[in-house]
Amino acid sequence: MLIREATGQDWDRIWPFWHRIVSAGDTYAWDPDTSESAARALWMAPSHRVFVAESEGGAVVASAYLRPNYGGPAAHIANAAFMVDPEQAGRGVGRRLAEYVIDRARRDGYTGMVFNAVVDTNPAAGLWEALGFRVLGTVPGAFRHPEHGAVGLNIMFREL
Repeated sequence: MLIREATGQDWDRIWPFWHRIVSAGDTYAWDPDTSESAARALWMAPSHRVFVAESEGGAVVASAYLRPNYGGPAAHIANAAFMVDPEQAGRGVGRRLAEYVIDRARRDGYTGMVFNAVVDTNPAAGLWEALGFRVLGTVPGAFRHPEHGAVGLNIMFREL
């Protein structure tokens, strides 16, 4: 698997799984009805470093972005978001991309990384914990999950 910085041309290969994941409404605190143009503006924002993971055949199977979570004197704390094509689940794609992005953040001078809203029921939470993130706190009932009802949103952090 090749992990590289995304280009504008990659969006057409990111959008299908981005849309599938967000429209499910069970892992991201983004509007499930987000339009393609709004999704592109959100994911591919100029302030984001966007990465893609490609299979050996050249298919984009995952993407992530990296950005400062805060500004000014707190800009050394990173934030990232990850999307893995659901067809690739369980193959280690998410872990490899996460390890790459964490290393990239460290090399870019960030000293920590925070996730602002990890849904309690999100299976990726186990990966984040395995990679050294810990829950700092939970906003109870903050996320309206389509299957589980009101569940918590966790704020997770790790030092880099």
